[in-house]
Amino acid sequence: MASIEEFVKERSPLTDIHIHRLRELIADWQLLSDLSFADLILWVPLRKDFKSWPTGYVAVAHIRPTTAATLFPLDVIGDEITHGQRKYIDQALASAEIVRDTEPEPMGEFSVKEETIPVLVDGLVVAVISRHRNAELMRQPSRLELNYREIAHNLYRMITEGSFPYPDAGSLFDPAPRVGDGLIRLDVNGVVSYASPNAQSAFSRLGWVKEVEGIELGTLAQSLAQHSADAQEESIAGALTGKSLKRVEVENAGGTISFTVLPLIQGENRIGAIVLLNNVTEIRRRERELVTKDVTIREIHHRVKNNLQTVSALLRLQARRINDPNASAALNEAVRRIASIALVHETLSNTPDASVGFDQVLDSLVTHALELSPRMNELRIERTGTFGSLDPRIATPLALVITELIHNALEHGLAEEGSVLGIHVDSGNSDIQVIISDDGVGLPEGFNIAESPNLGLQIVRTLTENELSGTLSLVSDHVQTKAILVFPNTK
Repeated sequence: MASIEEFVKERSPLTDIHIHRLRELIADWQLLSDLSFADLILWVPLRKDFKSWPTGYVAVAHIRPTTAATLFPLDVIGDEITHGQRKYIDQALASAEIVRDTEPEPMGEFSVKEETIPVLVDGLVVAVISRHRNAELMRQPSRLELNYREIAHNLYRMITEGSFPYPDAGSLFDPAPRVGDGLIRLDVNGVVSYASPNAQSAFSRLGWVKEVEGIELGTLAQSLAQHSADAQEESIAGALTGKSLKRVEVENAGGTISFTVLPLIQGENRIGAIVLLNNVTEIRRRERELVTKDVTIREIHHRVKNNLQTVSALLRLQARRINDPNASAALNEAVRRIASIALVHETLSNTPDASVGFDQVLDSLVTHALELSPRMNELRIERTGTFGSLDPRIATPLALVITELIHNALEHGLAEEGSVLGIHVDSGNSDIQVIISDDGVGLPEGFNIAESPNLGLQIVRTLTENELSGTLSLVSDHVQTKAILVFPNTK
C-alpha cells in the first residue's frame, strides 16, 4: 500500500514534520473510530502552498470501527475528490473548525451523517478527517453511546488544538488498548463519572462487585492491589488521578488489569480523563511461565556443562593411568571433544535468549587448543570475520567441527618457524564460510577426505554433512593448506 509521501509527492506543501504528525494520528485513531461508531477517512488537500485553495483532496488513510458496522466495504485509500465536491470537507479546511450538526444524506441503502474535523499542526490545517455514521443508529442512543460520543467530541477538539495525538506517547499504545475491553470516564478530580459494563466486569475480576461510579479511581485501585500499601501502590494511586498520560497495572489474586489513562484537555485546562482497561491476566501468566522455563533451561545447560566437565576429568585421570600411548592419546582426544560441547552449554547457560554468541565460543576453542599445543609460543593467530549469534542446534556440531580442524592444523600444519594459524569467517551471505588455514607441510599426494582413515576428519565430515547440511573440502598449495567449511546461514 502506498505511503502518505507517495500520495502527496509534489502535490502538497506538507513537510516531514506534518507527515510525521499524520502518521501519529493514524497510529492512534482506532480509538476515535470506535468512540464515534464511525468510519474515518483522512484527506490531504492537493495544493501548491498553504495559502492556495486546493484543487482537490486525496484519501491517505481509512479506519473502520469495531463498535459498529462499516459503511465502506471497500477501502477508499487513494481516492481523489475535487474542490467543491464535498462541501463539509471544504468548510472544515477553510474555517479550521469542526463541522457538526450536518444533515444526513443517502449513501446506498443507508442514511449517513458526515462530520468533518480539521487536523492542525502549528496553526496550519494539514488534513481533514471525514467521519461517517449511520444516522438510523443515532436516534435512540444508550448511555454508553452518549458517553462514547461526548468523549469522541473532546478528542476531536483536541485534534484541532494540536493536543491529540498525545506527544511522546511512546510504547503506551503497544499493544493498543481497545474501547470494547472497558472504558472509564473520570471528572477533573479523578472520580469515576461513567464505567462501561466491561470496565465493571474487570473490577469484578479484581474482587470489587459494587458500582465504581462516584468513587475516586486511584483510591479504589490501590485498595485492590495485591500487596499492602507501599511505594508501588502509591504510584498506582497517583497514576490514576487522570492528570497525565500513564499506563499502570493492578494485580491481585483475581487477575491483572491494565489501566491506560488519557487526559482530556480543553485549551490550557484539563477537563477530565478517560481510562481504557484491558484484562492482561493470561498474558502475564504466560510471561511468567516463559521466564520460569527460560531459567529452567539455562539451569539445565549449566548442569549439562558441569556433567560434561566431570566426564572430561574422569577421562583425563584414566588417560594418565594408561601406559599405552595410543590409548592415552585417544582418551585425550575424547576429552578435547567433550570440552568443545561443554563450551556451548556454558555459553547457553549464561545467555538470556535461545541463541549462542559463537564468537565467544570460538575464542575459548582457540585458547583451549593452543594450551594443548607444545609449540604455542611459536604460533601466531590471524582471525577475520565474525559469526554473531547462532542456533544451538548449529552451534554444538560447529564447535566440534572447528575444534577438530584447529587441532588437525596444529598437529599436522606447523612450519619449522613462526607458524601462522588463520581463521576466516564470512557470514554475510546465505551461506556461512569458515576457512582454517596453516602454513605447514601440506596434504599428502592423492589425499581424499572421504577415504581418509583419520578419525577426527571422519567425525568432521559426518557432522558437516548430517548436522550442518554443509560441505567440507581440504585444499593445499605450496604456501598454505586450507580446510574450507560451508553451510547454510539460518539466522
